[in-house]
Amino acid sequence: MGSSGGIRGLRRRVSRLLLLLLLAASTGGPTARAREAQPLPEAAAAGTRRAPERHGLSLDFYAKTCPAVDQIVANVTAARYRDFPAAGPAVLRLFHHDCFVEGCDASILIAPTASASPKVERDMEENKNLAQEAFDAVELAKAAVESRCPGVVSCADVLALATRDYVQQAGGPYYAVKKGRKDSRVSLAGKVRGSLPRANSTVDELLRVFAGKGLGAADLVALSGAHTVGFTHCVHVLGRIYDFRGTRRPDPLMDARLVKALRMSCPSSGGSARVVVPFDVSTPFQFDHAYYANLQARLGLLGSDQALFLDPRTRPLVQELAGNKTRFFQAFVASMDRMGAIRIKKGRKGEVRKVCSQHLLPPV
Repeated sequence: MGSSGGIRGLRRRVSRLLLLLLLAASTGGPTARAREAQPLPEAAAAGTRRAPERHGLSLDFYAKTCPAVDQIVANVTAARYRDFPAAGPAVLRLFHHDCFVEGCDASILIAPTASASPKVERDMEENKNLAQEAFDAVELAKAAVESRCPGVVSCADVLALATRDYVQQAGGPYYAVKKGRKDSRVSLAGKVRGSLPRANSTVDELLRVFAGKGLGAADLVALSGAHTVGFTHCVHVLGRIYDFRGTRRPDPLMDARLVKALRMSCPSSGGSARVVVPFDVSTPFQFDHAYYANLQARLGLLGSDQALFLDPRTRPLVQELAGNKTRFFQAFVASMDRMGAIRIKKGRKGEVRKVCSQHLLPPV
């Protein structure tokens, strides 16, 4: 896929996108259930922050208290994936949004309250398009775990396990998930702004956000490969296809056929806010390394995606992963492990929720 011949072949296959986009315009995606699936964060860029605090996790954390937890979660996610394939990229995106805001602590799962005060992370614009299917999938997995091991396994660990399972079910690698996280006692909307990349972030902005989480350029490129599956809303591509940097013209670095196809599904105004388009125009439901070949062929959907190939600091990494799926899988697993350890809550800093959308009630 990394060769020039492979890239030319991929460019010829861009015509497939036309059918995908026409389906998206009428049904919200190749299946109606896919309309909300967006695997990777799209929010505001951040300045440099101190390196996150890390705590030890272990593969056998629940060896005595809930030894079957991996299998319990896997049984639920497998069943959900058969009925709702869009749950895969949706949960993957949810995990990213959780870890990048105050660490992997399930704070993103806390639901807004009727009083609307204080506002929680899900109230922020950056999280408005997170798929309800993702939240439902985690709640179902948590309920299954609670039925076998009540009050033991955190929602943060369930989310990490479900993410791994969905990656595998979409054709990606299976990897061991370290456990031992606790759930955050708070979810604050004010912590979101500046913690997540935006759809049009520059590489400088992306690197600053990732550095604030203790992650580097290799992690940025590997984790961006999550865009090998799933969809994003039209609002995130309108600037590139209609008015790139105020020119009233499309981004000259986006393949012209892709621009044309996207315009058929994403009108400049008056379109449905629910219409989505695939990140990967060749294999949108398959977790593979086609995302990187797409960038080489000027088929990157978001400006932040395409920038990874245009910048000399990240281009060699894109080229390496475009040419070797095994290498991508290895890099992705390593980066997921590092991301999954960001600012883990331990001891009294955290809780173990019974219902992931609700904090534990204070003791009477």
